[in-house]
Amino acid sequence: MGADGSQIGIVSTQDALRRAQDLDLDLVEVAPQANPPVARIMDYGKFKYERDIRQKEARKKQARIEVKEIKFRPKIDPHDYATKKGHVERFLRTGARVKVTIMFRGREMARTELGRKILDRLVADLADQAVVEAHPKQDGRNMVMVLAPTKKPPEPKVTEPRNRRGSEPEPVVAQAAPEPAPEAPEPAPPEVAATSAEAPQET
Repeated sequence: MGADGSQIGIVSTQDALRRAQDLDLDLVEVAPQANPPVARIMDYGKFKYERDIRQKEARKKQARIEVKEIKFRPKIDPHDYATKKGHVERFLRTGARVKVTIMFRGREMARTELGRKILDRLVADLADQAVVEAHPKQDGRNMVMVLAPTKKPPEPKVTEPRNRRGSEPEPVVAQAAPEPAPEAPEPAPPEVAATSAEAPQET
């Protein structure tokens, strides 16, 4: 293949090298498994640089999922609960997942339902900010649950209508309603002919 991507055809290795040298470019084998192998004339240094830039940009776009952990006690004080809940909210706003751990000690292992109540309360308090990614489960002396931030749907974009030239929308001119045609006068009621009784003739 030539430097512009055009097909040159089957040539000898020496001829291909000569063509690349004439253009001050490199001859790079791009499909060694083909028969015959396929090579391309290119600026390999520029190609490698652009490839590295593309890979770097792709790595930047990859979402880095961070998991934060916060620990509660089954008999946590209301003030401490509010403080730790605030930490969880802050972690969620940054897009991190939160691993919530309830730590049981000694006889508290017999009252694991207290820890479950705390987790249920936390889920209810953060219902508009988080979803349960991993439901509570017992892990030795700990009860563990994982919360993930709620993904908010994007707000629809409102676009103003434009005319063909792409300028501001043309004003709508209100047209006056046509005046109603004058009504035809109602026909006069027919006159009633007055009739009188004929006078009797004298005989």
